[in-house]
Amino acid sequence: MNQHAEVISRRQSKQDERAVSEVLGVVMLLAMVITIMGGVWIFLNPYLSDFEDNTNWNSASGIADRIEDRVEVAGNAPDGTGFRNTLAMQSTSIRSVQNVEHWYIAADFTPTESITLRTVNGTTIAVLAANESARSITIESELNEFTSALTASHQEVFVTHNISDSHWMMASIYGEQGQLLHRSFEITLSGLQIQTSLGQGEHQIVLMNNARAERFPNGAWDVTTMPMIDFDRMANDELRLSLLLTDIVSNGSIGTGSNIGMEFISQGPMTLFSGPSYNVRFLVTNVLHDVITPQYHETWLSDYTIQRSAGTLDTFIGFSPYQRASGADGFSISSQDLPLYFEVDLQRIEVSR
Repeated sequence: MNQHAEVISRRQSKQDERAVSEVLGVVMLLAMVITIMGGVWIFLNPYLSDFEDNTNWNSASGIADRIEDRVEVAGNAPDGTGFRNTLAMQSTSIRSVQNVEHWYIAADFTPTESITLRTVNGTTIAVLAANESARSITIESELNEFTSALTASHQEVFVTHNISDSHWMMASIYGEQGQLLHRSFEITLSGLQIQTSLGQGEHQIVLMNNARAERFPNGAWDVTTMPMIDFDRMANDELRLSLLLTDIVSNGSIGTGSNIGMEFISQGPMTLFSGPSYNVRFLVTNVLHDVITPQYHETWLSDYTIQRSAGTLDTFIGFSPYQRASGADGFSISSQDLPLYFEVDLQRIEVSR
């Protein structure tokens, strides 16, 4: 009887040991699986983060493309007309960027005169006509208009006015028969900023005057699309310079969320210059960051720099610096006495929720 009980006890002990071994095996297997999964997660996490960042960046770039398309359509619409559109966004916000870019454009409309305007202060302009043919000046802004007669002089003629140039101002010089001799125009343009959250910080895209600048976290601003200015030589040897300015007016943040409704309303397009022109000059200053304006200059002066290095500027046709070679004083056109047709249009769009 004692032997039988001892046999049963031994069997029970072996079964218990076997059960404990199975439990330990399962625990060790689970621990190994968890360890492997943790290692896989640590290994894949940077790739998953990069994938998410890439998805968000693609979404932001797509939003920028769609906004540019809608701004172009609204900008060509009559004053007061437009449309509403809904944008699907992911980890993205849109806000306005006020007064980000300043443009000054000037040109003569006759080959027999060279006129220069100089801003003395906020209410005084100096007019210098090389051949003394200027007889009147008209200064316009969004709100009012001012006209004054000019005396013939080989020196600067000072004109005092009451026009505020907080947004844009245009000065036109007329001759004795009322013909337009010269025009200058200056404007401060605004745009939109698209900001997206990435793993290492904020990614930013700024849409300003048909140009696009982009910055990644811990990176520098890079101009990926230049302002819309085209210079062409036609089949009849006529030169054509076309410039499209775009001003996007909005207040503060357009909003954040998965879906944002945006209204694009035209404030009416304007034609500023149109016709044969001489002594064309334009100057642009971008205040988004110090690196933006030099990138503009480098792109526009690339052909000029090559021709200057080759010593062939006497036959060069294209953008050239107005005074200093860096372009800091503005740009002109080397036309080699070929006729130049100059056209400048302004689109004004109000964007709101």
